[in-house]
Amino acid sequence: MCRGSYDRPAFLRSLLTLLACLLMASHASAGEETRSGALERAKRVTLGILEDTQDPRAPEKPGKIKIRGTGFHLHDGYIVTARHAVEKSSPSGQVVPKVIHVLTTDLHEVAAQIVGESAYLDVVVYRLNQQDRPVLPVEAPFAVETPPVGSEVFTVGYPMGWGPTMAFGRIGNANTFLQTVETRLIQADLSACSGNSGGALFNVEGEVVGILHAVIQTDKDESHVYCSQMAFAIPGTLAARIVSAAIEGKPLAFSKLGIHMTAVKDGTKWRIAVKDVAEPAKSAGIQKHDILLAIEDTEILDAAHLKNYLIERTAPGQRVAVKVRRAEADLTFTVTLAGG
Repeated sequence: MCRGSYDRPAFLRSLLTLLACLLMASHASAGEETRSGALERAKRVTLGILEDTQDPRAPEKPGKIKIRGTGFHLHDGYIVTARHAVEKSSPSGQVVPKVIHVLTTDLHEVAAQIVGESAYLDVVVYRLNQQDRPVLPVEAPFAVETPPVGSEVFTVGYPMGWGPTMAFGRIGNANTFLQTVETRLIQADLSACSGNSGGALFNVEGEVVGILHAVIQTDKDESHVYCSQMAFAIPGTLAARIVSAAIEGKPLAFSKLGIHMTAVKDGTKWRIAVKDVAEPAKSAGIQKHDILLAIEDTEILDAAHLKNYLIERTAPGQRVAVKVRRAEADLTFTVTLAGG
């Protein structure tokens, strides 16, 4: 009787390889399902901020649907967007309306009442009326950490007033400063246009890592909207503080050091020096013309860096060590930060 034979080690290696491939395929499938779920949730939490097109001369005639910006549902009917995405012109300047109308992805138009806003950081919070909250059952939490450079992100929004559309990219510089807002911004290399403002910047888990604030304008033709492959977002970790304060009805105070800065050259390096000094820095001993070196061992390179440190890493009443250079000596002063 003839019996077949086989190479046991080779057979086991083949079996292990097959099992490994099956496991990899299973993990890949689970990853795709997770990503697909995050994309679907992001789409469902995204809202269009509607323009008021009602003609006051004909109140009986309904206005047209026109989307001017983007927002997202955080939880329990709370809607977050950029302040400039809802502002209206008035004789006294730009004002934030007390009530806005938003459009869900499944075409529900609902009203929302203002909860709180921050012109300082271009964020505003609204809340749906109680009876309308069931139309938004999906939530979008803020991420607890800033996304690392190079990580994948995406946004859902209404560029040029239509959508919702999706754009995918990666995090670039996570410490960028523009003159349009008093904080650092996250740079994201993805397609965004006028109308994306106020939309969420999501990580691959569907968490909010930023609120879209601006794009780089490459053309100055006022008859066209602006699009760019480079967008900038308010960091989600900072926006979460603003939103939480608004929801809790608490004023969000930021730390003040009490100095005005000017750029000076220190050897071959540009630094910032004290142009004017006020409280609490003055009482601590800091003087005009001192060159600012560091706060709590963190080197301060420019005025924007100083603002960012105070906003994100300190609270009013906190005592911080401020290191300065005066003449040829390096001095350290303890300052109790004021609020405002």
